[in-house]
Amino acid sequence: MAIKKSELYSSLWESCDALRGGMDASLYKDYILVLLFIKYTSDKYADDSESIIEIPKGGGFLDLVELKGKTDIGDGINKVIAKLAEANGLKGIIDVADFNDSDKLGSGKEMQDKLTELIGIFQNEDLDFSKNKASGDDLLGDAYEYLMRNFATESGKSKGQFYTPAEVSRIIAKVIGMGNATRKDWTVYDPTCGSGSLLLKAAAETPKGITIYGQENDVATRALGVMNMWLHENPGAEIWRGNSLSDPYFKNADGGLKTFDFVIANPPFSFKTWTSGMIPEHDDFGRFDGYGVPPTKNGDYAFLLHVVKSIKSKGKGAIVMPHGVLFRGNVEGSIRENLINRKYIKGIIGLPSNLFYGTGIPACLIIFDKENAESRNAIFMINANDGFIKDGNKNRLRERDIHKIVDVFTNQIEIPQYSRIVPLEEISNEKNDYNLNIPRYIDNQKEEDIHDIEAHLKGGIPIQDIDDLDTYWEIYPNMRQDLFSPNERKGYLNLKPDKTEIQTIIFGHSEFEEFSKTVITTYNNWKSENYTLLNNIKIGTKPKELINTISEDILEKFSKVSLIDKYNIYQCLMTYWQETMQDDVYLLAENDWNAGIVDVKNKNGKVTGWDSELIPKEIVISKYFADRKEEFDTLNIETEQLAQELEEMEDEYGNGEEDMFSEARSGAGTITQGEIKKRIKIIKNDSEFANELDVLTKYSELKNKEKDVKSKIKTVEKKFDKELLEKYQKLTKDEIKELIIDDKWISSLSNSINEEMTNLSHNLASRIKELIERYENPLPQLANENQSLTKQVDQHLEKMGFKR
Repeated sequence: MAIKKSELYSSLWESCDALRGGMDASLYKDYILVLLFIKYTSDKYADDSESIIEIPKGGGFLDLVELKGKTDIGDGINKVIAKLAEANGLKGIIDVADFNDSDKLGSGKEMQDKLTELIGIFQNEDLDFSKNKASGDDLLGDAYEYLMRNFATESGKSKGQFYTPAEVSRIIAKVIGMGNATRKDWTVYDPTCGSGSLLLKAAAETPKGITIYGQENDVATRALGVMNMWLHENPGAEIWRGNSLSDPYFKNADGGLKTFDFVIANPPFSFKTWTSGMIPEHDDFGRFDGYGVPPTKNGDYAFLLHVVKSIKSKGKGAIVMPHGVLFRGNVEGSIRENLINRKYIKGIIGLPSNLFYGTGIPACLIIFDKENAESRNAIFMINANDGFIKDGNKNRLRERDIHKIVDVFTNQIEIPQYSRIVPLEEISNEKNDYNLNIPRYIDNQKEEDIHDIEAHLKGGIPIQDIDDLDTYWEIYPNMRQDLFSPNERKGYLNLKPDKTEIQTIIFGHSEFEEFSKTVITTYNNWKSENYTLLNNIKIGTKPKELINTISEDILEKFSKVSLIDKYNIYQCLMTYWQETMQDDVYLLAENDWNAGIVDVKNKNGKVTGWDSELIPKEIVISKYFADRKEEFDTLNIETEQLAQELEEMEDEYGNGEEDMFSEARSGAGTITQGEIKKRIKIIKNDSEFANELDVLTKYSELKNKEKDVKSKIKTVEKKFDKELLEKYQKLTKDEIKELIIDDKWISSLSNSINEEMTNLSHNLASRIKELIERYENPLPQLANENQSLTKQVDQHLEKMGFKR
């Protein structure tokens, strides 16, 4: 059975990275991705006479395999690549990296061994792209994406700009409405396309495909982009090399800039040499006309205005920019004013810092829409800088963050401290003066937890603090009455029960139980409506379509449940999908419903046991061997108890001057049974050592008992392992479905959702307890206690003959 998707990618990266040596990741990627391209095309198209790519004689992956171990392997690889490039018009694309470069790959035996091992990595029998049956979920495309992301992470500042994080690309594609491109002849263009990742994510949103155009200045990065298009089955995409500012490739017959239905870009931030090769004041394409010429040492607005000029009269676009473009003054302030007055800006989305690979600064998305621009009277803003998760040395948007941004922007939903429709009148007034800095209009700073001075002085819980928990009281109105009573002072409350009972009251309350039932019912409705989809997974199922369907439905179902955040529930499913379920579904789409029994091997390749790729043993044991599990648990408990008794005896009698185990300790400090028996034999008839004899005898008996129990466990385990394997082999298709869908997937998701619901009420209990402890000891009371304690200390000091 095929290796799991996630394991394949990580092992491929680890293997490749281990061979990198001293070479910078930004260069090493050119070698790895070319080999991946050759492997994929050879697997996919070698025997297909009607394929989009020709594998010529001497120009395929098997020809690389023949070179392993040869002294001229580097030159040989270059020749194989040259043949493949020439046969398919890919010269200057896949032959950019020199596999015979001793400066980068070492010379002689070092190069020979490194390249031999590198080819061997791609020989992995599990890395067979000809077997990929999950149409629309191309294994290669995802593998390429995985490697690109890792190379971007490793490449460091300024060298990782060839890759736009997939999460950001997906947001851009959705908010500009790529899904509305219903014809293949619609166009999308990226003037700084890098490896093409942003273009491909945009194209992936279209239902019937789209015509792709891109330009990239760097030779090697442009090569990556072209390969990326081929590997994602977009060989017709036009990706040209060149500087899109000084020498834009795509022009109309009259020499003016070609325009497109969609224009997207993630240009280098604050590019200082953007004017190279051009005279900005005399731009041949009129990109700065009516706006102003961007500053000489900062190219942000140069790229932005190029994007604006390239959008059709009813087209859409988006660009990734540093936040500085929103508020910097002087000529940039003037350009921004002119741009706002044209009303092309539909929205601005502020993103978290440290998302991108070329910089750690926060960025924003500026969304353009020329259609009906003249009637636009506001800009929709989102401040999403808090929605992320740490991922190594970078921040990463979660699925919930992406979905929330897209939902809110698409539906123009105003959420306090998150999103707002900002009137152009407000932006252009004297106070704001065309400043678009998002915090001016949306302050998402958490409100300070202000202490109540009167409560500190006189006690009681401020009603305002309890009112601030109103989202809970909307669901638990009577619970509030059961927890609090009026204080003698207006505006304050007392806690009715003891503070130690708060959590018990909340979790035992009828309203909590009723809310729990609502959550469980909602989840069960989702489960019942999607069970057929899961049950009908088969060879050729498209995993990405499946998860999209079931995840959108769980989001819709929980949108009707108050208090609980629907995006948190959505994330529960998406996290489980990414960590476990995705691998399972890809295996099922490849091999259908079976137990997935595989051999477990040690590092030398020797088979040491067996396992199941799909059904964890503990699930089968719990379902079919509950009595056997109980037997194992009993034996294991007995072993633990014996081990504890032995440890206690060693602590009591094996330390200090009278170490009764000193004669039975080996050089490593352990106590051996053989030495103990030898010592017992020596002192057995000597009354002087009676106490030691009793201790050693008891210890020896415990050791023997422990050995017997462990031996029994081993015997039972061996026998049971055979029975368990037989059960796996006899499982019917229906039984396998039940084990995977019900006992694995549904059960795990149910636990995650229950945990989410429990966390909500834990947070309520924690906040109430925090407020109680904050005000339960008023300042006068503390002062009196301090005075009393001081008096007691003085009295003790006086008795001892001291005075302060």
